[in-house]
Amino acid sequence: MRHNAPMLENMTSPLRQALARQVRQLAGDSRAALDFTQPAGDPGWFGPDTVSWRVHADFVAMMTGGVAALLLQALHPLALAAVWDYSDFRADLRGRLHRTALFIATTTYGPSAAAQAAVERVRAIHARVRGTAPDGRPYAADDPHLLTFIHIAEVYCFASAYDGLVSRLPDAQRDAYVDEMARVPLALGARDVPRDWAGLLAALQRYQPELRGGARPQAILRLLRSMASHPQSRPATRSAVDRLLAALGGRVNDVPVKLMVQAAGSLLPEPARELYGLSDRSMLPTAAAHTALRACVPLMRWALRDGVAAQARRRVGAA
Repeated sequence: MRHNAPMLENMTSPLRQALARQVRQLAGDSRAALDFTQPAGDPGWFGPDTVSWRVHADFVAMMTGGVAALLLQALHPLALAAVWDYSDFRADLRGRLHRTALFIATTTYGPSAAAQAAVERVRAIHARVRGTAPDGRPYAADDPHLLTFIHIAEVYCFASAYDGLVSRLPDAQRDAYVDEMARVPLALGARDVPRDWAGLLAALQRYQPELRGGARPQAILRLLRSMASHPQSRPATRSAVDRLLAALGGRVNDVPVKLMVQAAGSLLPEPARELYGLSDRSMLPTAAAHTALRACVPLMRWALRDGVAAQARRRVGAA
């Protein structure tokens, strides 16, 4: 972790707010066109024979895993501080989730140039995000240590959601998935990225002492639950939603968000659940949520039958 003081540490509040607005504008930029069908023959960063293409094709599992990943990432005070200070997630959490889903879809299934452009855009955003966390420590969004934590939280939760809602990955395929997915964080500037499942679990264990509960993570959990109970109360950023829907080739508004949020808590490692105060008793409805979500998996496959995965397969002639 870097210990040099960030440039923004002594900035005035208006100047920091102005820079935060610039970051949000860059994050919401919708000028880049999405076309997963061209250029013909381009496998992108992964390709049709990878585990990543198969795992990321199941939208229900990916969204459930994405919610779990957000909860896990929110327990790192420095990672959360960067989002808290520079993101509009408190007013538009659904929009932030959609933008994250769009980035994953683009780096997984997009042609090589689109994947590279998506990474460069995120790097440009990260370069602007500097500040001081409530505990007085400096943070930087492009800190390799934080980037690695964000990555392992996502891969752990995506694989866990796939196991629970679709089918359990064999050990060799789980290792392959971790190895494949290392390409994205390394391109973003992460270091010491695990390359197999055992390495990922060990890395997650090493980060455990850095995680903290408290008011801010609890606020994230409340926002997720509120979004699930009142899905239309805070409309998402239209550019992010429109681009994601166009890329998926179908509707995602009817996905049972409430069930996803309920199931996501059960995907967290036990120490993380304890930091959120998610007791075994609070997990009792989770089995029913898992059952309902499993029933949604084939329905969403049909609804998104012309989604990004199918478009990418046509691009490489593997449809």
